[in-house]
Amino acid sequence: MTDSPGRGRPYRSELRQEQAARTRLRVVQAAVRLFGRDGYRATTFTQLAKEAGVSVKTVQEHGPKADLLQAAVELASFGVEGETDFFATDLGRAVLQIRDPGELAVMVGEAMLAINTPSAGLWMTFVAAAQGDAELSGYHARMLALIRGQVQHVLDYVNDQGWLRRDVPFDDLVEAFCVVTCIETFVRFVHHDGKSPDQYKAFVARTIGESILASGTRPMP
Repeated sequence: MTDSPGRGRPYRSELRQEQAARTRLRVVQAAVRLFGRDGYRATTFTQLAKEAGVSVKTVQEHGPKADLLQAAVELASFGVEGETDFFATDLGRAVLQIRDPGELAVMVGEAMLAINTPSAGLWMTFVAAAQGDAELSGYHARMLALIRGQVQHVLDYVNDQGWLRRDVPFDDLVEAFCVVTCIETFVRFVHHDGKSPDQYKAFVARTIGESILASGTRPMP
């Protein structure tokens, strides 16, 4: 018995798309773990396939490796592949619920610890791989520009609430936020200087409060 027009096929098509999306997610999650742990050049398609529980051919269909590295960085950094509006994310929606700018600084500290801890290894692998690789170098530059754009988007909102310093140029505040919250600062603070995660979280909250927010809006020490 054949399907009548308009019945059966859309469902099967949606099912195939969902299965393909789940497979893609498993492959990219495997890339996050292995690239972050073993490095970019040392990780093979065979290892990625074993980690993801799929065939090597399936992994190759989602490659090349440079594309997988880029997808892994996006997933680890933003929780999704591709560009997305910060305020469409769970964290962004939580920011919109804040009414106390001091609470905002505390939330930034907590969020950056939660984001940077699992993604630090992958990001540093990405930065190292971008050296001498024109494609990855260009993507690195685009990622930094995307992150800066998201920070500017957030600080535009903070400024509209009247929580932003007025005695420092807006562009300088954007740059300061990027430097304080970037993964390189996390790696320096925690991995190299040996500070605890709680110290890092408090450092970010305090520095954002003192450097970015207006006087009188800073978190309690």
